[in-house]
Amino acid sequence: MAQRPVFIPRFGNELLVETRMVEFTWHPGVTVSQKQKSIASLHQAAIQQLGLGAVLEISTKSPVPLGVALSAFNLAFRTQSGARALPVEVIYQSAKVFTNGGPYLDIRDKTPIEAKQDSRLKESGDLLRFESGGVSWELEPKTAFYDWVYLNVLRRHSELAEQVSQYEGFTDIEFNPSKSVNCQAYSVALFVALTQRQLLEQALQSRDDFIATITRFSPGETQSDSGFNRVLF
Repeated sequence: MAQRPVFIPRFGNELLVETRMVEFTWHPGVTVSQKQKSIASLHQAAIQQLGLGAVLEISTKSPVPLGVALSAFNLAFRTQSGARALPVEVIYQSAKVFTNGGPYLDIRDKTPIEAKQDSRLKESGDLLRFESGGVSWELEPKTAFYDWVYLNVLRRHSELAEQVSQYEGFTDIEFNPSKSVNCQAYSVALFVALTQRQLLEQALQSRDDFIATITRFSPGETQSDSGFNRVLF
């Protein structure tokens, strides 16, 4: 047995996204077929244990094309010239600033896998902040910068944005909260919650607006100063 989180967008006055841990049967193996068996088991358990309707896996292992398209490796921001398509993962990794270097903007010329595995990301000391579009992001709230990037890119894919509203919960079979912080499935759930509450456009006006919105529903998080983010990435 294994446990994974299911992220549920909420539309009332409580949390924007509720995280529920679900126990399910794990199918060992690294092949896509084995991963999809685990996903099916996780979703069945989520429906039974949490009373959810449709649940969507957000990863390259998803059995649903929509879930694959929403992977941070595939969901991409196209520059104004149209010459480049920058996946969410590449934007995120290229914005990291460490004690001994960064941001490494040349990472934007790499594939998502190459970007994530760039040796400088492990050899440049402690992570201090993120810099993107002329704006500096602190490490708190913990997932704010990653979510900002993901939501801004998803908003530009209207056909994908419309489809996610059909689902009540989101998962990422590879995400283990004891080992990682950011999660693409959480970001999608946050997008749905903000959209349904009609808060998305206001939240994405600037870094300050975004942090103010998410901390409004997350007591204890901190907010810091920044300017208006007109150049997104």
